[in-house]
Amino acid sequence: MRIYLDYNATTPPLAEVVATVSRVMASTIGNPSSVHTFGQQAKAELDRARAAVARLIGAESSEVVFTAGGTEADNLAIRGAAEFLEPTGRRHLVASGIEHEAVLTTVKALERRGWTSTLLPAGESGVVSPAALAEAIGPATALVSIMHANNEIGTVQPVAELASIARRHGAWFHTDAVQSVGKIPVDVRTLGVDLLSLAGHKFGGPKGTGALWIRRGLRLTATTTGGRQERSRRAGTENVPALAGLGTAAEVAKAKLDAGLDSVAMLRNRLEDLVLQSVSGTAVNGDRELRVPNTTNISFEGIEAESLLIALDLEGVAVSTGSACSSGSLEPSHVLRAMGLSIARSRNSLRFSLGSDTTADEIAFVVGALPGLVTRLRRLGRPAFATR
Repeated sequence: MRIYLDYNATTPPLAEVVATVSRVMASTIGNPSSVHTFGQQAKAELDRARAAVARLIGAESSEVVFTAGGTEADNLAIRGAAEFLEPTGRRHLVASGIEHEAVLTTVKALERRGWTSTLLPAGESGVVSPAALAEAIGPATALVSIMHANNEIGTVQPVAELASIARRHGAWFHTDAVQSVGKIPVDVRTLGVDLLSLAGHKFGGPKGTGALWIRRGLRLTATTTGGRQERSRRAGTENVPALAGLGTAAEVAKAKLDAGLDSVAMLRNRLEDLVLQSVSGTAVNGDRELRVPNTTNISFEGIEAESLLIALDLEGVAVSTGSACSSGSLEPSHVLRAMGLSIARSRNSLRFSLGSDTTADEIAFVVGALPGLVTRLRRLGRPAFATR
């Protein structure tokens, strides 16, 4: 038995998406920038996909710029805004300490060019306080970038309130919505943001597809130059088959959200409750209410999360840590550290992220396997991690 509980890393492509990509790959050979019939057929596929993505997030088609994924969308938003706003003298960025590396690394890159930045804490709840933003923002702030839902703990940020604060100070607001689009209703007008990033492979679309929503009237400096594709905001011939698949994934996600058919939260809660009941020394990281329905992050006292991940994988269960191995040592999760959790807890936490194909039997198998695995690993010895 193989059980996949790592949907926040990537989702299996939907059958409808595979069919769309195959159809377009086989039948649509033109370049969408060409004016002949073949080119216009390709452009029609892009137009359909763009309209579907726009409907999913409550936007207009003309505001959607296709990218090769969430990381590129984040880069276009942050670098493009910084480049455009630099002549105004505003050279300060605000982000949260729990952002994805695509945001944090880009902010660091701009710091090397003379920009300054402030990283807001998230607190033990994993939710950024609007008061913290109000204190950090100032007349030099050009852009605020705070994610909609966190990739490790799933917490949903009060983006509408945060964006309102940025707007009052004349700063633009970007949100990385890669982990929320397709899982919960997302409407760019309701959120009040200026820029929003998404990635297709997080909701059943192809890997290597994404989009940046740019509020009508907002001008960015293109970070990829060349032709005039994507209204001169992202040069390069579009990947028509993959983007057509993104459009299909958006259509399916919109239909499911409108129908309220997703019961994944019930399975997530069952997994979480049973683990806490059956395994001693466990705790959920982050707010248990303000989060996307598919994600739980659980700490297991006295063991390395990496060891438990491998043990689960040997049982056929795929999960994730919020950490990364670097030079042979386990690095603590920057998200959990930004929440003020100890190094030890940041190193002993696993992320379980479910999807629409997850079943009750799979959850029962995982819950049944965990107590024995944890007991065995704890017997091997508590790791000598510092607690601060």
